[in-house]
Amino acid sequence: MHIQLFAPQDDLAKLADVMLLLRPCFSKEQLIEQISLQLQQGYQLAYLTMDEQVAAVAGFVIGWKLSWGKHLYLDDLVTIENARSKGVGLQLLQWLENYAKQQGCEQFHLGSGVQRFGAHRFYLRNGFDIKSHHFTKQLV
Repeated sequence: MHIQLFAPQDDLAKLADVMLLLRPCFSKEQLIEQISLQLQQGYQLAYLTMDEQVAAVAGFVIGWKLSWGKHLYLDDLVTIENARSKGVGLQLLQWLENYAKQQGCEQFHLGSGVQRFGAHRFYLRNGFDIKSHHFTKQLV
């Protein structure tokens, strides 16, 4: 297994195929367009390949907040079906934590939909705590 940061010469379409598992509300074209826009604004992608196939993708940003200091915020983490429960997500999560430390981040944050109980167990098992409720108001 190999983990690397997305670079402009990498094939975004291969990563988008995996990201669509988490974000099915997008078409592949829409997702590539959205990711491309976010990449211009500091969004980064890390991905894990296994047997020359993209097996997991993480989308994240490094930022600053008064309440968190410098932090890594994980927006997206998805593993392909046949790679689940094989330590792939854990390896990528650990890679992200090490990357955050290398970048001088003080904290590692993420949000997870209230219905994603399996993901919640995974994050709690791997050292994350539930520290707040995140509120959302739809404006459009």
